[in-house]
Amino acid sequence: MTIKETLGKSIEKVLLGLGIEVHGIILEHPQDSSLGDYATNVALLYAKKAGKNPKELAEEIVSLLNKQKLDSVEEIEIAGIGFINFYLTRELFTENLKKINQDYGKNKLLSGKKVMVEYTDPNPFKEFHIGHLMSNAIGESISRLVEFSGAEVKRACYQGDVGMHVATAIHGLLRQGDYHFSDVESSGKAYTLSAMMAGEYDDVKGEIKEINKKIYDRSDSKINTLYIEGRSKSLEYFELLYKKLGTKFDFYFFESESGPVGVEIVKKHKEVFEESEGAVIYKGEKVGLHTRVFITKEDLPTYESKELGLAEIKDKKYPSDISIVVTGNEVKDYYRVVRAAMKEIKELADYEQEIVHIPHGMLRLPSGKMSSRTGDVITAEELLTSVEEKLLNKIPKEHSELLNDVAVAAVKYSMLKQEAGKDIIFDFDKSISFTGDSGPYLQYTHARCKSVIEKGEVEKIKASTKNPSSAMLEIERKLHEFPEVVERAGKEYAPHRVCTYLYQLASAYNTFYNNTKIVDASDNESPYKLAVTEAVAQTLANGLYLLGIKAPNKM
Repeated sequence: MTIKETLGKSIEKVLLGLGIEVHGIILEHPQDSSLGDYATNVALLYAKKAGKNPKELAEEIVSLLNKQKLDSVEEIEIAGIGFINFYLTRELFTENLKKINQDYGKNKLLSGKKVMVEYTDPNPFKEFHIGHLMSNAIGESISRLVEFSGAEVKRACYQGDVGMHVATAIHGLLRQGDYHFSDVESSGKAYTLSAMMAGEYDDVKGEIKEINKKIYDRSDSKINTLYIEGRSKSLEYFELLYKKLGTKFDFYFFESESGPVGVEIVKKHKEVFEESEGAVIYKGEKVGLHTRVFITKEDLPTYESKELGLAEIKDKKYPSDISIVVTGNEVKDYYRVVRAAMKEIKELADYEQEIVHIPHGMLRLPSGKMSSRTGDVITAEELLTSVEEKLLNKIPKEHSELLNDVAVAAVKYSMLKQEAGKDIIFDFDKSISFTGDSGPYLQYTHARCKSVIEKGEVEKIKASTKNPSSAMLEIERKLHEFPEVVERAGKEYAPHRVCTYLYQLASAYNTFYNNTKIVDASDNESPYKLAVTEAVAQTLANGLYLLGIKAPNKM
């Protein structure tokens, strides 16, 4: 049991003894460490129920807690109108240093649970844009947080290998006289051209619909050739990006597989869906939503019916306790309708209860919004390359692996440091800074710690926890918080909490580093300072791992 859990149970026991029933105790770390290591407002919350003023109740609680002689608690005091502050012993923080290893931060919150996380979801024939990059960063980080919580995790990628977007790209390629697929970039440009034309000319829209039908029924040899080549080369290209980003998927699902399954589900459940002007729809108004088409009048599946098919395929492939789906905000409304329909379908109702939908905002560059339909698209590769170019004045080009790792860190951290649902303006200069709230700054701090440790080895000073240094106490307090941060981030599927914590830890260490000589043979506290440095390095490495970011030893 952690000290936080011990304090919580002790407070709860005291309140129950006073005849006050509670449901969970909130303990937080005061921003000002002079106000203690933990603080609670229980006296303010339950004073009225106890028939006392908050300060009076707080005094009674503290008196009863002191009688328990709590381990690792040095002092309990009352602050303000009734806040209760706890000060932990020096020994607790020293002992905590010994626990910091590669497993530091892991918990058993989801022990024994099976979790599938679906994310990234790029579409063959279209470019892998910064929206997919954002989904990938969030999904990979959540996957790692869930794994750190003890769950078995399977990563899944769902790709739109059929549909109007594919038909539009193939239409564009055929108009250009391309009967063989060359690369995703050319296909993306062809898609943009045809999408713009379809917006202006009804006959072009009709041609694309006809191609879409032929893709499904495989009735045209030229279209078949383009489709097979395009799908294959697109998927190969995506794999290169996954490797660059540090993601490896366990399952790949495709709309060509989910579509037929979805159509079968919709047609089977006439009590849930109804016909309308030749199409099959779900009337969402009955549950406070809106109507969506699930099968078109051409008898083809829409995104909605494909999602139903995907749900059934996922459930059969890997029956899970939790099914996490990371998508852009733009699909929130239609996904609500899909889930409403699932609830009414007997074989999918249980699965719907397992879904955790995590919508994310849009990454914008200073130039504004992007749209694949108009051609104003920033690809993931372009963004990463641009960041690498800006890093060249800090990292020589010949260090290509480090350059890639730092560029990925700059981009991922920028995407993860804010809550997932918010739009983000990508700031190139801030993202690559070695001195601000950025991924490279955290990597640089980790490398700095490793350099200090290496210097200690050269000076033959061995890290030790035998002679604690009071100068390191603030950093040790921050190190002690890491498991709690990871647990909360895992519960809330919130990588930004890890980002905030790591920046605070790195800042605290760098402030100390800039004001103190750590490796000093004449200083009897130097071994302890090295022990704390090792703990900071390991905690940063663990935290960066949870963000899907590598922790270089040298920079």
